[in-house]
Amino acid sequence: MANDDQFKKVISHAKEYGYVFQSSEIYDGLSAVYDYAQNGAELKKNIRDYWWKAMVQMNDNIVGIDAAIFMHPTTWKASGHVDAFNDPLIDNKDSKKRYRADVLVEDYCAKIENKIEKEVKKAEKRFGEAFNKEEFISTNGRVLGYQEKIDTILKRLGQSLEKEDLADVKALIEELEIADPLTGSRNWTDVKQFNLMFGTKLGASADSAMDLYLRPETAQGIFVNFLNVQKTGRMKIPFGIAQTGKAFRNEIVARQFIFRMREFEQMEMQFFIKPGTQKEWFNHWKETRLKWHLSLGMGQDNYRFHDHEKLAHYADAATDIEFKFPFGFKELEGIHSRTDFDLKQHEEFSGKKLQYFDHEDNANYTPYVLETSIGLDRMFLAVFSNALEDETLDDGSVRTVLKLPAVLAPTKAAVLPLVKKDGLPEIAKTIIDDLKWDFNVAYDEKDAVGRRYRRQDANGTPFCITVDHDTLEDNTVTIRHRDTMEQQRVKIEDLRDIIKKEVDVKEWLQKM
Repeated sequence: MANDDQFKKVISHAKEYGYVFQSSEIYDGLSAVYDYAQNGAELKKNIRDYWWKAMVQMNDNIVGIDAAIFMHPTTWKASGHVDAFNDPLIDNKDSKKRYRADVLVEDYCAKIENKIEKEVKKAEKRFGEAFNKEEFISTNGRVLGYQEKIDTILKRLGQSLEKEDLADVKALIEELEIADPLTGSRNWTDVKQFNLMFGTKLGASADSAMDLYLRPETAQGIFVNFLNVQKTGRMKIPFGIAQTGKAFRNEIVARQFIFRMREFEQMEMQFFIKPGTQKEWFNHWKETRLKWHLSLGMGQDNYRFHDHEKLAHYADAATDIEFKFPFGFKELEGIHSRTDFDLKQHEEFSGKKLQYFDHEDNANYTPYVLETSIGLDRMFLAVFSNALEDETLDDGSVRTVLKLPAVLAPTKAAVLPLVKKDGLPEIAKTIIDDLKWDFNVAYDEKDAVGRRYRRQDANGTPFCITVDHDTLEDNTVTIRHRDTMEQQRVKIEDLRDIIKKEVDVKEWLQKM
C-alpha cells in the first residue's frame, strides 16, 4: 500500500474505532486541533503511564512535578522565547498558501531518501538472502550520491538558519526548484520569522490585565522549580525532574494529523548534572531512551538517530530519535545537552540564586542540564500507525488488525457470550466483574462470534474470551490471541494470570 494511502487509512481508522476525532467537528472543526475519543484517551493514558513508570518510578534519582500552564511572563523573556521562538515562514504568491521554509527543504530531502529506499528494495530483490543492506548503502555509488546531496542541503539549511540568513534559505528553495505542493507554483515571497507563542491575558478587567502566554513547552516549569524540588526532596546531583503536560504553539502549517498540532502534550525530563559530565550523560540518555522505545517491539529498523547540524545557541550536543511514520522518518524524541543556560538565565532575570552546593567538592555551582523530551501525541501516532495492518489469511480473506503493544492497548480483553441466552451472558458478566479490578475489559454480544473477533482485532484488543455451553459444564472458556488468532481452552480462574503475563508493565519494561 502506498504511504499516502496507508496514512489516510490510519486517520480513517482512528475515527471509525473511537481513537481520535476532529475537535468541535459539528462546527466544521478547528485546523490542527483534535479530541482523543474513548479508546484514544485510554491509549494516550497508557503511553503516558508507561513513560512515567520507566522514567520516574524506576529511577530513585528522578521525581515528577506538575507545573502550571500559566507562568509569569518574564519566564519567557528569560528563556528566550519572546525574542527568538520563531519559525521561518514563506508564502506562495499565487496560491496564497503559507509554509515553513525549513519543512519545504526537509520534504525535498525526504523525496531523495525515498529514492534511496527504492534502490535498496531493488537490490534486495536482486540479491535475495545474500543481500547486505549496510554494505550496499555504504558502497553503492548512486546511494552515496543521493546521501551526499541530502547532507549538503541540510548542512546549508542549518547554517543559514543559525546565522538567520533568511535570504539564503529562500535562495536554497529557488535553487532546488521547490514548488508549492498544491499548485506547483514557484513564485515565493521572502522568508520571514514568525513567533509561535499564543498570547492571552490574566485579570478581571482589560485595563489591569497582565499579558501572558500559553506555555510553548513544559521545560521552563521544571527549571523555575529546580531549587524547590532539590531542597524539599533533598536531591543530590545527578538527579532529574520529570513532567507531562499540555503545551501550545501557533504553528505556521500544522499538518499530518496529530503529528503537528497547536495544542499538544509533552513528556519531558530535565536531568541536572555536574559541569563537565555532560558528554557521558548525553550518551547514557541516548542509549536509555532508545531502549525504552525498543521495549515496545515496534521494530529496530523503524528508529534512527539524527544528530543536529544546527545547535541551539545554548546547547553543546543534540540528537533526535526519529521514527518511520507513514510519511517518512520524523522526529519523535529529542535529547539535548543544554549546558547551564536555563538556570543562569532565570538567575539573571529573577535575581534569585539557582545554584547547587556540592558537599563532596565543598563548592557552589550552576548545574548543567541533560534533557529528554518526547511528544506524547507523536508517540501515539507512531504506536497507532505502526500497529495498523491489513493481513491476508491462509484462506485468502483479509482482516484489518490493530496490533498495539498489549501493554498499551485501551481494552485488554473482550468477553463474548456465544449466544444471548442459556445463562451465557450472565457468566460473561461475572467474568467481567472479576477482571475489571485489574484490567480494562469490554462486553460484546452483538453479531456472530467471528464478526465480533474481527471487530476486536480492528480495535486492538489483545484477547477475546468466549463463553459457550461447555463453560456451563466445566467452568472453562476459549481465549483467543489477537496477533496469532490462536485459541486455547482455559479455566476461568486462570484468566487473570494469562492476561497479566501479556499486559503487565513489568514484563515489558524488563526488556530494557
